[in-house]
Amino acid sequence: MIDHGQVIRNWLGTGSINIFGAPFSGKDTVGNRLAAELQGVLLSSGEILRNAQAQDEALKNEMNSGALADTDKFRSIVLPYFAKEELKDSPLIMSSIGRWAGEEYDVIEAAKNAGHPIMVALQLEISPEEMECRRQLALESGDRGNRGDDNSVEILQKRISEYQEKTLPVLATYEKMGLLVKVNTEEDRDTVFHKVLEAIADFATKN
Repeated sequence: MIDHGQVIRNWLGTGSINIFGAPFSGKDTVGNRLAAELQGVLLSSGEILRNAQAQDEALKNEMNSGALADTDKFRSIVLPYFAKEELKDSPLIMSSIGRWAGEEYDVIEAAKNAGHPIMVALQLEISPEEMECRRQLALESGDRGNRGDDNSVEILQKRISEYQEKTLPVLATYEKMGLLVKVNTEEDRDTVFHKVLEAIADFATKN
């Protein structure tokens, strides 16, 4: 039986995998499991920016409305993480770093310069109906920490619109570079994670 995790570890080195997807597609769930499987470090742009909200009321209002943080704030808050000394010997599993068209070039350069070249851009696919189902389940369970931006259908629609208008062009760039891997996430978490491992291992074998 093929050990997909080992195949990926041997190929990835200290490189990075950047995970994208519409709201509730499972970016952080898959990211956390990949980081554990590949002995890497998870960097979540959403988490980094949410942690910065306490010092930036405008950023907090932007994100609570469902909008993406503007590019200047993204560059100043998120990009410096790549150069952290404690990350230099580990692969990076990134949850949606560089979601606005044009930011992908900054991310590619920063990751490469820090010794973590992007080896895969992983797109997690999900239907609008499944998004809403997962939003309701998250509100009931509180497993996302009762985030304010989960509370409204209107905010969810704004986040979907932001993904379609600003992030899909980012994924088109990665696809042109031959780095895009797509996985459908509308199954249970374990099945999705094994599909992700298999898809990345297959990509690694071919590249």
